[in-house]
Amino acid sequence: MRHQRRVPQLGRPADQRKALLRALTTELIRHGRITTTKARAKAVRAEAERMITLAKDGSLAARRRALGYLYDKQLVHSLFAQAPERYGDRQGGYTRIIRSVRRRGDNAELAVIELV
Repeated sequence: MRHQRRVPQLGRPADQRKALLRALTTELIRHGRITTTKARAKAVRAEAERMITLAKDGSLAARRRALGYLYDKQLVHSLFAQAPERYGDRQGGYTRIIRSVRRRGDNAELAVIELV
């Protein structure tokens, strides 16, 4: 039983779930805004905020952790260059989730997740 388990499973095995979250986080940081389902948006929010917090830290160890997670090396370098000035005064809450219309076909709840 999964009582008190907070990790959303998203209907996928662990390896596929990790790859999905890595891809969504990479695209969110690259484009600044993505449209996905509400459950995926809530799951990717924690990962994106973790990457921005690493970028604010700016240490070599933090950079290596981000390089190991995000798929694009150049994106990591630009994130580490921009994050301290963009989010320096903010203590968390780097993303915003806005509910959108339901998806045609399966009626899934969609949401737009964007960087603040």
